[in-house]
Amino acid sequence: MNGPRKLDGKRIAVMATDGFEKVELTASVDALKQAGAQVDIVALHPGRIRGMNVHQPADLVQVDKTVNEVSATDYDGLLIPGGYISPDLLRQSALVRAFMRAMSALGKPVALLSQAPSVLTSSGLAPSRRLTASPGMRDDLVNAGAIWLNEPVVRDGAWLTSRGPQDIDACIRELIPFFEGAQAPTVASEKALSDPPLEEPSGTPGQTLHWLSTPSVGAMLGLALLGVGVVAANRGRRRKLAEVAGPEPPVA
Repeated sequence: MNGPRKLDGKRIAVMATDGFEKVELTASVDALKQAGAQVDIVALHPGRIRGMNVHQPADLVQVDKTVNEVSATDYDGLLIPGGYISPDLLRQSALVRAFMRAMSALGKPVALLSQAPSVLTSSGLAPSRRLTASPGMRDDLVNAGAIWLNEPVVRDGAWLTSRGPQDIDACIRELIPFFEGAQAPTVASEKALSDPPLEEPSGTPGQTLHWLSTPSVGAMLGLALLGVGVVAANRGRRRKLAEVAGPEPPVA
């Protein structure tokens, strides 16, 4: 990417764990770094985390920090990529939920992609927000008090949401000015009601899965390793929470 490094001096946390959607993390991180941002991959456990291409295991990514090592005051913004596994694990962590609430209290920009708004709902921060997300998330967001819009990218104040990996180019175009602090070219509509649910499942990932061949031995091994990593992360998280997490405030 040519042009000025608009995010020089900015520090962005990219929070993910095993099972993140690969393109949503890698494309976003590349764009942020090219714009001059310092990016930390923050995860539930140290070492490396496994990405996914829909349901197929993808590359490993090195973790820079674990959730218990960071504070919202350390960063100028937060990005959480989607995926069918990672956001669901993140939303179960009291430390992640506390981090989200702290970012919100400080008014710092937060970008949530595809399934990642589930972390927002579990943190009690969804009511009255205009959001987009993977269409399968629609009812969860509506039931949590949010307004779901079937649009590629939606910005509502300090929150930027994207519908899915099919919209990654549109998301990247919004991401740099969003973290830079510019006024949003994409403004959440004034709709008071959510868009209706889809009549049929979207083509992604169902269409993709239909045409995929039987997983290879390597893919099956990758899934097995992912499962082992998830179990280990859960055990470590429970131990850490027992040591450091105090009582969690009730969610409204």
